[in-house]
Formats: sequence, structure tokens, C-alpha cells
Amino acid sequence: MTRIGLPTATEFLDPFTPQYIGDLVSWGAIGARTAESQTHRQMASGLSMPIGFKNGTGGSVQLAIDGMIACNGEHAFLGIDDDGKTSIVITKGNKANHVILRGGASGPNYDKDSINEAQELLKKNNLEPNIVVDCSHGNSNKDHNRQPIVFKEILDQRINGNDKIIGIMLESNINPGSQSLGNIEDLEYGVSITDKCVGWEKTEEIIIEANNLLN
Repeated sequence: MTRIGLPTATEFLDPFTPQYIGDLVSWGAIGARTAESQTHRQMASGLSMPIGFKNGTGGSVQLAIDGMIACNGEHAFLGIDDDGKTSIVITKGNKANHVILRGGASGPNYDKDSINEAQELLKKNNLEPNIVVDCSHGNSNKDHNRQPIVFKEILDQRINGNDKIIGIMLESNINPGSQSLGNIEDLEYGVSITDKCVGWEKTEEIIIEANNLLN
């Protein structure tokens, strides 16, 4: 994919993986359950791509902002070097970061008021009010069929002037829905074994519509 110029993205789950795949990744995320982790904040400060911090599972945006502030600074932590050996990793800080709104236990946060509130909180903390919105998780109430509805709402906000909405995330796979990881021989090809996803046909439809509206 990188050879044909298609940007790639991933969620970084541990401080070791970036040493192996970091040069292939264009954008990274720190998840809702790890955004508060000091190890992940330190790791993010040394990554050489833009990083998004998700709001906490409870819905706290301040938690993600605290992660961004930590990511901005220099750090030293225990990790591995280019040869896979244990080493002290020293970072220079990574100011290319932003918040990802994904909803939470407190409810969805993709609506106009929630996004404006998050942007004001970023400004209050002297950070750029850039926002990426996740259409899944708490914003879709874990119903993959709601993702296109959420996507359209966010897209409308961008079209109507909020140019600090810099991205939208979809949980997408080849086929829609999800399945339990049971007998490997019974698994259906192209269906998620974690969160419910929209299928590729719907994904393609959404992306083409967004491109037409934005252009």
C-alpha cells in the first residue's frame, strides 16, 4: 500500500511495535483505554507521524488533552532500539497531535455542541482545536448501521464551516457486522472478529459521497 502512495493508519498498542512498522504508518492513534497511560504518552512523543488521542471510555476529553500535552514534551523511557535490544528511548516530543472524539459512557459526542465544547477546551489548554471524529464506539452506540448517519452529521458540520474537523473515522471491513472468534474453520471471510463494522460496499458509497460534497 505504501508503494502505491496509499496512506496507512493504525492504533499503537505497545511501545515496541513502532520500531518495526513505524516507517510504514502515516497516522497513528492512542486508544481510549491507553490514552491515560504514561507509557503510551511517552511513546507518542517519539513517533514520527501525527497522533490522535481518543477521549476516555467514560467520555472525558480532558483525558485526551492531557495526553496531547504530555506528547508535546521530551521524554525518556524503557523501550527497544533498532536492533530489538532493550534500551532507554529518548524522544524530542511530537506536537503533531489532536483529539479523537469517540463517545463514551456519558453518551455520543459527535454533535455540534460537543465538538464546539471540545474545541474550546483545546484552546483553553493552548492547543490547536483540531478534531477527528470516530463514527463507531460510543458515537454509534456500537451499532454499525448508525455509522453512516454519524458520518453525514460530521460531514455537514465540516461543509458548514468547521474546518478544524480534520478527519472522520469509520470501522470498516470487507463484509458488515461481526462474529465471535470460535472454531477457525467456521469463521466467515472478511467479517470483523472485534467491533461491528460497515461493509466495503457501504464504505465505498460513503467515501464517494463525501468526496463529491467536499469538492
